[in-house]
Formats: sequence, C-alpha cells, structure tokens
Amino acid sequence: MKVSPDSAADLIARLLKRRGVARVFALCGGHIMPIWMRLDAEGIRIIDVRDERAAVHMAQAHAELTGELGVALVTAGPGMTNAITGIANAHVSRAPVLVISGGNPRPQENRGGLQDMDHTQLVRSITRYARTVREPSLVLQELDEAISRAFGDGGEPGPVFIDFPVDTLRGLVPKAMQLEEHLAPKPRAATRPDPVEVEKAVELLWSARRVLVISGRGARGAGPELIGLLDRLGAVYLDTGESRGLVPDDHPSVVGAMRGAVMGDADVVLTVGRKLDFQLAYGSPAVFKDAKFVRISDTASELRDNRRGAAEILASPAESLRAMVALAGNRESAVDRQWAGKLRAAHQERAAKLKQSMAAAPAGADGRLHPNRVLSALQEAIGNDAVVITDGGDFLSFARVGLSAPMMLDPGPFGCIGIGVPYGIAASLAFPDKPVVVATGDGAFGFNAIEVDTAVRHKAPVLIVVANNGAWQIEVHDQTVTHGKVVGTRLQFADHAAMARAFGMHAERVETAEQLGPAIKRALANRPALLDMVVTPEAVSSDAKTGLAWVPDLQPLAAWDEAERKWRGT
Repeated sequence: MKVSPDSAADLIARLLKRRGVARVFALCGGHIMPIWMRLDAEGIRIIDVRDERAAVHMAQAHAELTGELGVALVTAGPGMTNAITGIANAHVSRAPVLVISGGNPRPQENRGGLQDMDHTQLVRSITRYARTVREPSLVLQELDEAISRAFGDGGEPGPVFIDFPVDTLRGLVPKAMQLEEHLAPKPRAATRPDPVEVEKAVELLWSARRVLVISGRGARGAGPELIGLLDRLGAVYLDTGESRGLVPDDHPSVVGAMRGAVMGDADVVLTVGRKLDFQLAYGSPAVFKDAKFVRISDTASELRDNRRGAAEILASPAESLRAMVALAGNRESAVDRQWAGKLRAAHQERAAKLKQSMAAAPAGADGRLHPNRVLSALQEAIGNDAVVITDGGDFLSFARVGLSAPMMLDPGPFGCIGIGVPYGIAASLAFPDKPVVVATGDGAFGFNAIEVDTAVRHKAPVLIVVANNGAWQIEVHDQTVTHGKVVGTRLQFADHAAMARAFGMHAERVETAEQLGPAIKRALANRPALLDMVVTPEAVSSDAKTGLAWVPDLQPLAAWDEAERKWRGT
C-alpha cells in the first residue's frame, strides 16, 4: 500500500529530518515499509544492512563518534530479536540510539499473525524507554519523548525503542495534531554543578600529592576542559577504551604504560564520566589502596557505583571541570611533580620499547606474522588523524596497546565482540575524509562478516584488517594452561580475502613481513578494502597472560583477584 503524506509514517520521517538525522541503518520488511518509503521521500539515506544486529551496532557507532542520535529501523519478529544484542550493547554503553520497529495491524494482534509478538516486553529491561504506539495522533509525542530519554533526560542516556503496528503507520494524523512543539529540535538539558561539591573537589585535588585522573565515556565532549584541568593540576592521567583520544598520547600527564603502578600509588583519584567497573578493579581498596575518590558525572550510575566519592558532582563533566579550574584560580597545586615526572618518564621509556619491539616482533616458529608486526605497520600507515575500531578477544589485547588515534571504539564494557565491521562502516560514512580502520580478530570478524556486502554497496571507505590466527586464541591458551586440552576453540585459517573479493571488495591475503607495507598502502588507496593478515597463534597476549579468560571469582584479572583475597583476608 502507498503511504500518504500526513500519515504517521510520514510524520516519523519528518521528525527525524528535523532532528538532523541524515541516515538510518535498517533492514527491510513489510511491517516497516511505510516508514522506509517516507524516509526516502524526506531525503534520509537508508543504509540497508544484512542483519539487524549490525544495524543497531552502526547506529551506536554513529552516536558515539558524532554525539548525534543514532537510528536503527528493524522489522517485526525475528528482525526485532536479531537486534537485541545490539540494543543490549548500546544499553551497557549508554549510547543514544533510537530503535524503531513495526508490528502486525491492530485487528490481527494476538491472533497468530505473521511475526506477531510483544516486542516491548523483550527490550524493556535494556532500554531507557520502550513503547508500542497504536494511535497515529500520538506518534510525534512519543517520538519526542523517546529521543529526550535517549539523551539522558530523566536519567541515563541509552537506547530507546518505539514500536508501531503497520496500520498505525498508514493512519492519517489531523493537521491540528501535528504540533510544532513535538517536531522541533530540543536543547539537551544540562545540570549545573553544585558549588559545595565543587569546592570540596578542589580542596581534595589541589591538596593531594599524588592525583590520578581517569576518564570514561561520560567525558566525551569535555576533552578541552579535561586537558585544561590536567595542565593546571599537574596530575597524571589514564584513559580507558571508551575515552581514547580525549587527551593526546603525547600530553605530559599521560602514563598509560604505568597503569598498574599508578592505580596503587595515587592518594586521590578523580573519575570523569567513568564507572568503576571491571576494567578498574571496581575501585577496590585492594588495588587503589587508601585513595580517596572525587567523582564527576552527569548520570548517577557513573557517580556512585562501587565506591562513593569524598566529593561527588552530578553535572555536566565539561561544566564541572571548568568550575573547578575557575574556583582554584591561581592556587598552587600540591601535586608532587617529581612523582608525576618519574611516572611520565617510565611511561615514555616503556612506550618507546614497546614501539621498537612491535616493529621488530619476530614471526612464530610456524613462520607466520606476529600480531604486533601487523599493528606496527598499520599504525605507521594511518597517521595521526584516523578513526580506529578494535575488535576481538585475544587480538584486542594487542590492538588496544599497538594502535592509537584521536577517535577509537572497541567492544566496550559489554565485551560485545563482532562490532568491528558495523562500527567501521558507520564511522567511515560519518567521516569519509578520515582513514577509518577496523582491526579485528578472525573470530570476531565472523559475527558480522557479511556486512562487507553493505560496505561495498554503500561505498563505505573503511579498511578492515583481519588478524587471522585460526582460533579463539585467548580460550585456546586458557584451555591449554588450565585443562591441558583444546576443545572447540580452533578455527580454520580461512581465506577471508577471497570472501571479500566475492562481494566486490578490494582484498588481499598477507602472509609475510615484506608484503605488509605495500598491501596496507594499496588497501588504503582502494577502500572499502580488507586485508587478511595470517598471524601466528603462538603469540600470547597480555590478557591471556593475566588470566582474563579464567574469570576469577573476585576480580577480572588474576593479580587483582589475588590482591582482593589478601585484602579481604580470605
């Protein structure tokens, strides 16, 4: 059926256009076709994918990298269930994503119709807002509310879900009900920092001798303010996977290579938009010793999880940091510059040695490339203005150390491997003038490998680098060390380049160090492209060495788990 102007579907497309949505990531289906055609009529580009999970991943990457709303459109039933992993990942990552779905016409609901199910019940626990809208005249009101919730109005930011019966989408909305107040873009609400908490934070930070600043996802958009605080305070700084690039690697506060030492030595720790989750030992005194915490976030869940702060500022991180620097004025910081300088020098020494060792990493006894050799050549080729997506289990451990860029994404706190190709496609469409590189393990690549077809059809200028070691290698290492037997964790050294070429992508298989540089250069010049890098499974990653795959009882890493047991006296 054709869809009329002034239909609910038409209003959905018009609202998205007004909100600045330029592309929607989607997979077609009859239950959403009214929206599909009206999006096209409004000039909104549809990036049609091969699996709904990938559509939501792409919407999330767009949201995280641009700060804009990411939008995914999925059809009923299995289309909706396919999207759930993507929605869950956006939920844990607190990404502003709008997922729209369609359903059976209202007269056919609950009668055994095709793909008929209650979608909202499936996603209510992993969304900030989930509604089925059956009345056409309420479409604008519900979408307006959902988008506000996605950006954190009334709580955390995160994914929202709106479902429409297909006859609702075709229904007409009277002009009188098409209210401008619902169509118009809305400024994002910002909470002002409490002056009392700001004063407490300044006193703690400017009086401390060993200050560590850790940023997270919530600090995005506050990079200049964060750098300003570091410059004034003289503190040392650690980023995490969700905030890479906010502070340049060459900033004098960066001490990433000394992570373990500084976490145990700081007397005050400032978290900026960062949860104290498994990546930070849950803030445990077993790791952070007697450190006091100062916590800044615009959402409560990033402010009070696991450890309470001696000062807690529930407000925009950018405004909070500005307020702290302004209040401190010309006050001299008490940070021990010698302590900070030694950490920085040790960091630089380790980083330089790592860079040298990566470039010269020898092949395995099997003659295959070391992953670090691949990463060294890749980093040299992409320069300092790239967007980098890292993905995988074992390979991620190499890549998060070996690659650096102003904008980076990884599987995130949900550990959602398989995001690489969808994230890379979305990133390359959002930033077509930047080199966009996906560095992924072969296991992770397999989850969404079919999306190379999407990249080719939409001319997404992404370079996909697959580290092909023929295994779920971190699990192989765990099984070998712990159980003495490898079970169900070996893969093939499959020819991923041949698969990519079958979809029309420039692709090469790289097996020697001599092939590395020229192959990367050709691939960057012919994106979208894929390089199938055959690497040795003999290389043991840092995550494998530290026991991440073992899943210890009290902490995610074996050393932290041992420290936790000693601290608890168990």
